Amino acid sequence: MVVHPLIMVGIGGAAGAMSRYLLVRAITPVLADGQYPFGTWLANITGSFLFGLLFVIISERFNMSDPLRFSMLVGFLGAFTTFSSFSFETVRLLETGHIITAFIYILSSVALCLLATWGGMRLGEFII
Repeated sequence: MVVHPLIMVGIGGAAGAMSRYLLVRAITPVLADGQYPFGTWLANITGSFLFGLLFVIISERFNMSDPLRFSMLVGFLGAFTTFSSFSFETVRLLETGHIITAFIYILSSVALCLLATWGGMRLGEFII
């Protein structure tokens, strides 16, 4: 039975969104200082790394079907990492006067997510 790619993306997206929710719920009591959104920050960095790693492995090692590839990359990791939460949390930091924290969050998120994606891709190339 062939499953439509849209259904696969939806399944992956649901799993990614639930995973992000669980990560944020687990991290917040441990690392949250009430100002810095560590859960979303960690999800974005981890997801960026996994996207880079899985992209290379899927593209170069396995001949994975489009629906499964879309489910993992677009669905799961697209929902696990979230620019909308990042944007909202940044605006909230700015609105509440945490200007320096907001800019640390912006710069560290962008830089570390780019570095994580690159690192994942290099690791994927090394593995295969």
